[in-house]
Amino acid sequence: MVERLLPTEEADELLALAREIATKELAPQVHEAEEAGEFPEAAYRLLGKAGLLSLPFPEEYGGGGQPYEVYLQVVEEIAAAWPSVGVGTSVHSLTATVVEANASDRVRQEWLPRMLGGDWLGAYCLSEPQAGSDVSGIRTAAVRDGDDYVVNGTKQWISNGSCADYYILFARTAPDPKRGLSAFVVPDGTAGMSFGAPERKMGLACDVTTQVLFDDARVPAAQLVGEEGRGMQVALSALDAGRLGIAAVATGIAQAALDHAVAYAKERVQFGRPIGDNQGLQFMLADMAADVERARSTYLHAARLKDAGRRFSRQASIAKLTATDAAMRVTTDAVQVLGGNGYTREYPVERLFRDAKVTQIFEGTNQIQRMVVARDLLR
Repeated sequence: MVERLLPTEEADELLALAREIATKELAPQVHEAEEAGEFPEAAYRLLGKAGLLSLPFPEEYGGGGQPYEVYLQVVEEIAAAWPSVGVGTSVHSLTATVVEANASDRVRQEWLPRMLGGDWLGAYCLSEPQAGSDVSGIRTAAVRDGDDYVVNGTKQWISNGSCADYYILFARTAPDPKRGLSAFVVPDGTAGMSFGAPERKMGLACDVTTQVLFDDARVPAAQLVGEEGRGMQVALSALDAGRLGIAAVATGIAQAALDHAVAYAKERVQFGRPIGDNQGLQFMLADMAADVERARSTYLHAARLKDAGRRFSRQASIAKLTATDAAMRVTTDAVQVLGGNGYTREYPVERLFRDAKVTQIFEGTNQIQRMVVARDLLR
């Protein structure tokens, strides 16, 4: 079990609840669900009823009022059991962050209680076929028409796509690449919104990922988040928090891989003794443990800066690249520790290996994170 240092007794109880749900309710479902690529709706409903989908948000809107460092450790526990659900939890929090941090009081009062009530799950519609890391390349257009905006365009790589209850949409309301984006809340069922087929991915099969298509979809102007034209700032500031969510997910993946490798090293006997008695393998496990601890430390440092109201953008990028690179190394080594068994689907480490890879890509590739860090150092 991970040794955690938490700020309050309530936080200890929340982590214990998250761990219990993760180990008793989520973990037994993972293998079959991931093989089938099923959307884990029941898992999200369970987490919502337990209050674990709204932890870092104000209590006045139905949130848990918890520090970000507590929320992220809950995400880590969820991801260690079921990475796809950890990602979906992080994405949902990202969508609510956009509204809580940027919307008018009227929009907050109308939408946040539903987003945080446990019954709704969100999706974040930023990326497009030609605009991944380059947010300024977004082409989806929202043209004002009376009390509505008429939206046309295609979003891609949208987690929870076709399964979410609402979508945070970033669309171009003016031609300026940096000052022409705006953000909107778009409920599921909006006329003119449809979805592509789920992507066939290497891992995270239960993180259903689709295109979201807009064909003359009418979105009421009352669903604008913040001021028109501030979408770039809204998206990038929210991504700082989202990157910490992915860092926590990656740390959970790495911790799970380490736990499986340690257990196997104790049980697997070769040449008359457990393979864990071999110094070469011990050193490998020690390096894996150091990677996991390093990943956790970086995301917690960034979260504590965020909780203190201090700048944390560079630290969020450092946490994201550190944790996700660590997850890739640790899962690779876990497969090696298990040898031939690690390469089969009878053991979970090969799935964790596949799940880890995309964490280095989404929420800003790790190459983009290094650019963010370097620019902050040099400015």
